[in-house]
Amino acid sequence: MTDTTASADTLLEWYDRHRRSLPWRAPPGKRTDPYRVWLSEIMLQQTTVQAVKGYFERFLLRFPDVETLAAAPVEAVMQAWAGLGYYSRARNLHACAQVVTSQHGGHFPADETALLALPGIGAYTAGAVGAIAFDLPAVAVDGNVERVLSRLVALEEPLPRAKSTIRKIALSLLPPKRSGDFAQALMDLGATICTPRKPACALCPWSPPCRSRREGTAETFPRKEAKKQGALRRGAAFVVLRGDDHVLLRDRPPRGLLGGMAEPPGTEWSAGFDPDAATAAAPLDASWRRLGGNVRHVFTHFPLELTVYRAEVPAGTPAPAGSRWQARALLGQEALPTVMRKVLAHADIEGI
Repeated sequence: MTDTTASADTLLEWYDRHRRSLPWRAPPGKRTDPYRVWLSEIMLQQTTVQAVKGYFERFLLRFPDVETLAAAPVEAVMQAWAGLGYYSRARNLHACAQVVTSQHGGHFPADETALLALPGIGAYTAGAVGAIAFDLPAVAVDGNVERVLSRLVALEEPLPRAKSTIRKIALSLLPPKRSGDFAQALMDLGATICTPRKPACALCPWSPPCRSRREGTAETFPRKEAKKQGALRRGAAFVVLRGDDHVLLRDRPPRGLLGGMAEPPGTEWSAGFDPDAATAAAPLDASWRRLGGNVRHVFTHFPLELTVYRAEVPAGTPAPAGSRWQARALLGQEALPTVMRKVLAHADIEGI
């Protein structure tokens, strides 16, 4: 299945010369910190390296080790995560830190099966941490690796069905030593050379054995099954500013989309939302003003469009049940997801 001239040695020689310098990656010859590897891999899911770098460095300053993270309130973790999206990852991150601290003495287990048993760690993360942090004979197959290996053998099987096949290809190429460097070399190759558009095949260490390069079809791989776009959902968000410069917020349920995050009160999101009837669901009696335009946001499975209403109420107005007031100057400390930051900005609420 795999062209026998595609060797790990060739890729590792390239990696030794061209490896990226990343804040979570140990310099050559230095011991890798499993906490940094795990944290970076969780952050990098569904996100780019460039977007993660700043978050990673700020998060590490606040939670420098797994014990500090485990001891922190989950609300502080969610706040530090705000803006990265996929917020269940932040809850799992906190839960995983607590298990590592309480059950493993603050040390990540050097065993792929034990890693898989930790909260929020799936096959990819277990393979990445196992290989990079402990040099276990494991593979980490992310989007970059899927692209590289699909092109290498011109794999016609589409994703996501092809995942198990690609994993087998990766395992067939795994060297007896330096599995961590091999995993990172594949990631770097996909990120810098074997890119989605206009891959730099002339610079690729696997250019000679790459079947799709020989056939001139590299950009057509990996094959993907047609994606089903979710239907547009609509809803309303109610932004209330109190006379003492406080904003009304509530916390979303701990499970589900944006679980545990803060938001201005709002309606359910549905395809049949009627903005003209929205104020019937307002959190309190006030003179509501419907703002022009809408806030648009795209989640993984559906696009969302929110109509924003704004009202001002006197100082001392009590918060409705399930809601709370937060000083506008302290909104930056709230775990507000990106879509809710958009809502507050649309209502001219500063401090976020």
